Amino acid sequence: MPFEHSFARELAGLYQPAMPAPVPAPRLLFLNQELAQQLAFPLPDGEGAKAARFTGQTLPEGAQPIAQAYAGHQFGGFSPSLGDGRALLLGEWRAPDGGLHDIAFKGSGRTAYSRSGDGLAAVGPMLREVLIGEALHAMGIPSTRALAVAATGEEVYRDRTLPGAVLTRVAASHLRVGSFQYLAARGRFDELRQLLRFTLQRHYPALQDHPEPELALLRAVSEAQARLMAQWMNVGFIHGVMNTDNMALSGQSIDFGPCAFLEAYDPATHFSSIDRHGRYAYGNQPGIAQWNLARLAETLLPLLADPEGPQGAMDAAVAQVTAVLDEFPTHFDAALRQGQAAKLGLAQPDAALADAWLALLQQGGADFTRAWRELAAAREGNETPLRERLAGTPGLDDWLSRWRAACSASPAQLRAANPAVIPRNHRVEEALAAASEGDDLRPFNELLAALRRPFDEDPALARYWEPAPAAQTACYRTFCGT
Repeated sequence: MPFEHSFARELAGLYQPAMPAPVPAPRLLFLNQELAQQLAFPLPDGEGAKAARFTGQTLPEGAQPIAQAYAGHQFGGFSPSLGDGRALLLGEWRAPDGGLHDIAFKGSGRTAYSRSGDGLAAVGPMLREVLIGEALHAMGIPSTRALAVAATGEEVYRDRTLPGAVLTRVAASHLRVGSFQYLAARGRFDELRQLLRFTLQRHYPALQDHPEPELALLRAVSEAQARLMAQWMNVGFIHGVMNTDNMALSGQSIDFGPCAFLEAYDPATHFSSIDRHGRYAYGNQPGIAQWNLARLAETLLPLLADPEGPQGAMDAAVAQVTAVLDEFPTHFDAALRQGQAAKLGLAQPDAALADAWLALLQQGGADFTRAWRELAAAREGNETPLRERLAGTPGLDDWLSRWRAACSASPAQLRAANPAVIPRNHRVEEALAAASEGDDLRPFNELLAALRRPFDEDPALARYWEPAPAAQTACYRTFCGT
């Protein structure tokens, strides 16, 4: 089954052809057999042939590698020329169920958009993409996924020398807010209109004939991002670098650089070493998503009204997109509250009860994931674990009384809504350090196996349940890996 190349065919101004760089000693580190089978993606025989395939030394039949162009707001500042500085889209793969998936390399060498970068990636950050993507997927959260990671046998220079690797990523697409920004910033409005049509066809085909396609796309992406943000918030995920070039129009989670998970509940939590002022802190994520969507809306204004035309027409267009953007908090709140209701075991959302619960967690410094999980034991009549976690927190007795009266779910239903295993930051770092510094994949494979069973109450997984010591978390920092 050959690749398709609709992006390259229809959006010629948004990419440059490129080829993966030669590498000295390819070696397969990870292969997602389940995903390969789901996609019916052909795999060559033998470990050596697979390693060559997933470092780009040999290409699948029909692959035509390109580097995509895009712009982006990075920490609030606009960069008009970004693009795939170390990534290549091989093409679009049609799965047996009819779904179309981008297959792309990351870390495969320099491209026309590399600027001063080396185009390479290191083992640790690429294996992080595996862990985070598979964890989110297992929790039912839309995410890109890793098909493979292969070591290259070359050195990558960052703050220290690291072993190199290439990730093969599967995505619904790599269309981003920044894709629209790239064309809008250059006044290439005919191409922008074509990108609009392409995005609707790819992700929202029911809206292709909408009389106002610009508003239809903005609304659809806004609703998808509202749902995604709610899911992130309900499992304590912190993306860490929510630039507009990292917001996928498909509604998938994408680009897992300085990401992390909450431990003690505090909306101001952020770990990214480059997020010095907490712009992308846990509690800021919904607002940043809306801000990013406003940047998408700006790119659509020239399609709604002629920039050289009457001011009244442009004012009307601004009012239209603003009305759509103003709907985001409503969509987000509805998705958040519905998720909280499931996590609390309620038949209907109860914002007051949910907010009071989060206030207890914050006041008590309780671990976010474990506290939610311990509600199942409380439902069975064993409140000891929860009381020990929130010992001395005023208002706990009153809240538990209100919750008992409202909760209608079984303990099994509560456990199915609240993960026991998440990518604990210290466990992720342990696994990545072992793989990168000691060439030991055992901790990575064991952690990955646990993350693929996030809702299982298996004592064998107990070492992955508890947070790191508070002192360790207090000085924890994450890095982009670029």
